[in-house]
Amino acid sequence: MEASQVRFGRVTVYFGEKNGKYPDGNQLVVTGTDSKVVFDTPLSANRLQHELAGADMAILGHVHEDHTCGLHLLPDAEVFAPEADVAALRSMEGMMAHYGYAPQTLAAMVPHIVDDFYFQPRPDAQGYAGGRVWELGGSRVRAIHMPGHTHGHSVLLVEPEGVAFIGDIDLSGFGPYYGDACSNLEEFRETLERIEHMEAKVWVTSHHKGIITEREQFVALLHAFKDRIRQREEAMLAELAGAGRTLEELVAHRFLFPKGYQGLFVEDAERMTIREHMRALMAQGRVSEEEGRFVARAPAG
Repeated sequence: MEASQVRFGRVTVYFGEKNGKYPDGNQLVVTGTDSKVVFDTPLSANRLQHELAGADMAILGHVHEDHTCGLHLLPDAEVFAPEADVAALRSMEGMMAHYGYAPQTLAAMVPHIVDDFYFQPRPDAQGYAGGRVWELGGSRVRAIHMPGHTHGHSVLLVEPEGVAFIGDIDLSGFGPYYGDACSNLEEFRETLERIEHMEAKVWVTSHHKGIITEREQFVALLHAFKDRIRQREEAMLAELAGAGRTLEELVAHRFLFPKGYQGLFVEDAERMTIREHMRALMAQGRVSEEEGRFVARAPAG
């Protein structure tokens, strides 16, 4: 069956299952007169071998297991990833450091990302910095550093089509994800302010929303996505009222995933997410740490 797809000039978007809902993703292919490039390679890439054939380059907006699933199909293509993320693509050890989870979680992650996501290290992967441009002939790709989800996370803007592949700024109801060692909450906040003003005509997410073609809709989705950070923060502050909570009590409560939800890396991601918020709230003077417990501080005045 032919893959569902939409074209914008030299850019073709192939939809993953359920608009690329994790663990799948949406695949972009840009065909210039001189070069053919693919953005990331989600699970859906393995159903698009004909469409990916002959690709000269694979450019990753960031590195996570669900964005590397089809690189094994492109052994001869040049592979690029953000400088801050490229070590995670070059080796399994780099990928594990990227996550930074507890040792027992990482041990279980290795077969998971190999067997379920076809991860194969690419020691030949080249790093790129924000502002890098690839000329394809008739189109060009411009990397715009938009960190937070990972330190290297970048938007890939195709010009002159104005198609912005915004990756895991996925505008989902789940909200921003910053639960790995390579994530940073404050960077994500800054990114969400900057990306609203980025010039584009079409916005394509790795997951969930897929394609947005109207700026008004994009801005509305972005504001709702950004507001999930505030909602988590308010929920944490409410939980810290009174005697406060230990980190493990906060992890058990769940602020990122549904209460009671279990999964391979759920507790690790909750722990890292909560730590990011506690660092921010303590820097603002809204939370203090007292004898191993985080306590909400009353507003001054």
